Amino acid sequence: MVPEPEKLLSLSNPLATVEQLSTSSSSLNGVPAELESSIRLAGLEITQTAGILLQLPQEIIVQAMVLFTRFYLGPEGGSYRTNSAKVGLSSLTLDNSVLTSRSKDVSAASLYMAAKLSANPQTPRSVCNVYAYLMSEPTRRAFPKAPTNDPESYYLSEGNYHAFRAIVLQTEIIVLRTLSFDVKTVVPHHLALTYLQTLGVLPSPPSSKSRTLAARTLGYLNVALLSPQLLYVIFQPTALAVAAIYLASREAGVKLPSTEWWEVYDVDREDLGFLVVAFRSCEPWIKRERENWKDRKCPLTVDELEAEMKHESI
Repeated sequence: MVPEPEKLLSLSNPLATVEQLSTSSSSLNGVPAELESSIRLAGLEITQTAGILLQLPQEIIVQAMVLFTRFYLGPEGGSYRTNSAKVGLSSLTLDNSVLTSRSKDVSAASLYMAAKLSANPQTPRSVCNVYAYLMSEPTRRAFPKAPTNDPESYYLSEGNYHAFRAIVLQTEIIVLRTLSFDVKTVVPHHLALTYLQTLGVLPSPPSSKSRTLAARTLGYLNVALLSPQLLYVIFQPTALAVAAIYLASREAGVKLPSTEWWEVYDVDREDLGFLVVAFRSCEPWIKRERENWKDRKCPLTVDELEAEMKHESI
C-alpha cells in the first residue's frame, strides 16, 4: 500500500499502489476481470447485509467492506480461486479438515475483525448465525424483507458452528497477514457531515433542504463502496467526502461557495472531476450487474467459482 502522507495523517488511509490495481492474484489465477468485479460486488453486498442484520453502526460496516476490498488487491493479495468470499454450508462438515479447507470466509472475517476493533464487538456465534442465514439463499443479493425459506435450512448445528467459527478465525489471521496488520480505515461519512457544517449548509436545527443534502451525501458515499473503480482504496476519505458533497449539493439545489472551496480540504480539481464521474457511474453499473445475475447465483465460494469458469469455457 502507498505510505500515508505526512499532512492530515489522522485523516488518511493506506492506498493501493499502481501494481496492486493493475494485477491481482485472482487475475493471475485465471479469473476474468469482469467475473472478478462481479464477485467483489456480491461479497461487498453480503458484508453490508450481514452488518445490517447484526445491527452494527455504519462506520463498522464501511470499515469491513474496505478491508474486504483491500484483501484481494495486488499479486500478493487473496485470490477468489483460493480465498472464497464466503463459505458454503456444504463445506461445513466434520469430515473436512478446517486447517486445510480452501473455503476462507473473507466476508465474515472482515466484518468480525472490524467489529472486534470497535465499541460494538460481535461474538463468533452471532456472526456465524447471520452468515448461515444469508447463505441459505445463495441468490439473495439485497437485504430481505422477511425470511422466505425454511428455518431449518439456516440452522447451525453445534458441529457446523464450531467448524464455521474455526474457518472465520483462521481467515481473520490470513487477512491480517495479507494486509500486514495495517487495518486502519478512516470513514469519510463523519468528515462529510463536518464539512457540510463548516460550509454553512447544515445548520442546527437542520432544514428540510439540508436534511436532503446530508442524506444524498451519505448515499453517494455508501454507493461508492461498491464502485468498480475501487474508490475507497485509491482516494483519501477527504476527497470522497468532498466529491459526495459536490454532487449532493447540485441535486439538492443547495448553493456552495463560488470559490474553489474543495482546495481547503486538500482536494484538487482533477481528482474532484474523476470522482464526480465515478460516483455517477456506480448505480448504473450495479443495476447492470444485478440484472446479469438475477437468474443465477454469483460464485461466492471456491467450488462455485470453478463451476462458473468451467461453464464459461464451454
